[in-house]
Amino acid sequence: MLRRILVAAFLAAAAHGACAAVFNPTTFTLANGLDVVVVENHRAPVVSHMVWYRVGSADEQPGESGLAHFLEHLMFKGTKTVKPQEFSKIVAANGGEDNAFTSYDYTAYFQSISKDRLELVMRLESDRMQNLVLTDAEVLPEREVVREERRTRTENRPSSVLAEQANAAFYLNHPYGRPVIGWMHEIEALTTEHALAFYKRYYMPNNAVLIVAGDVTPAEVRTIAERTYGAVPKGNPPPRVRPKEPDHSAAMRISMESSRVREPEWSRRYLAPSYRAGETQYAYALQVLAEVLGGGATSRLYRELVVEKGIANSMGAGYDPGEYDFAEFSLYGSPREGTKVEDLEAAADAEIKKLLDAGITAEEVARAKTSLQSSSIYARDSLRTAPNMIGRAVMTGSSVADVEAWPERIEAVTVDQVNAAARSVFDITHSMTSILLPAKKVGE
Repeated sequence: MLRRILVAAFLAAAAHGACAAVFNPTTFTLANGLDVVVVENHRAPVVSHMVWYRVGSADEQPGESGLAHFLEHLMFKGTKTVKPQEFSKIVAANGGEDNAFTSYDYTAYFQSISKDRLELVMRLESDRMQNLVLTDAEVLPEREVVREERRTRTENRPSSVLAEQANAAFYLNHPYGRPVIGWMHEIEALTTEHALAFYKRYYMPNNAVLIVAGDVTPAEVRTIAERTYGAVPKGNPPPRVRPKEPDHSAAMRISMESSRVREPEWSRRYLAPSYRAGETQYAYALQVLAEVLGGGATSRLYRELVVEKGIANSMGAGYDPGEYDFAEFSLYGSPREGTKVEDLEAAADAEIKKLLDAGITAEEVARAKTSLQSSSIYARDSLRTAPNMIGRAVMTGSSVADVEAWPERIEAVTVDQVNAAARSVFDITHSMTSILLPAKKVGE
């Protein structure tokens, strides 16, 4: 009941042009350049602590794919004062949990722990920001762990293999075409020297953002941050300069058969702007468009192809403008038994043509905006959501203010803007269609 009341109040404010902020964070910067964001949430005496570095797999040098992810693993190998493998054991012994992840545009490390242990994790994290110790004895076995991870998560999954191949073909020049985990032959060539050079090049306070959410005040976080992270020397991070993607002038298609596939899958992606790159004026309208097309059981694609025509088991659409360079707008689904993939694709194309010819309606836009805006209320319920949303935003060229203004900007999207965004993004020459099929039986 309380959640429904909050959503109703939020949407009522939106209707009067006064959208509420999302997290109401406090920001400040330490003398060494470390940006700090604090989100107060006093529901329970716990905190979520995250450190984000402005480096991901798209920042690797050619021939070193997987290095950013490899270093993420190696950051748990110990420092001058913390023994190898002890970082996570210390966190667990104090009732917390920790992990890390790497993407194209950033690497992040996080812990969830009782508020009275905040200084402990800040001391541990700031220590490995400057004092990582790596030797072949630790690095080379971990390289085998990463190779096995690649085998398990990519090479043993037909859908992952196809997605990787499609990605590599789709991006003609940009490093978004390389897998985050790396190509196997390049992982095998990564060394201790590669990892240390990458660490020294990118891991420094003025190339990072610290985000703390939970039962703390900004003053408390500042005091602890200054005596832990504040002791780490400022560095000289390199500028982010990446190869540019040339214009695409032909639609691409890729297909794959596998005996491990039971049901066909179809997907199509289009190059699209992000908040930072391309025709950025369409970023918010494309979020509304994705909700109209694929946002659940009432969306156009699901209603028409799953419910009305009965030719699909599932249909959806997706768009995420939170990339440092450009984004993708995707459509995806699986045909119902007895329906060919080609028929599903033709039906999806017909829906896109109908949209381009007749346009999105005002009612559809209003419903999509309501759904999107309500999600910002739900985002406040989880302690981890704020650090993840804010961290990703600031890593990819947006600001904390952009995150806070998101509901208002979604509310401002018009029908004309959504239709213009659709005409801009649905260019078949800027697309990649992927089809995953069961292997044909002998005699078929």
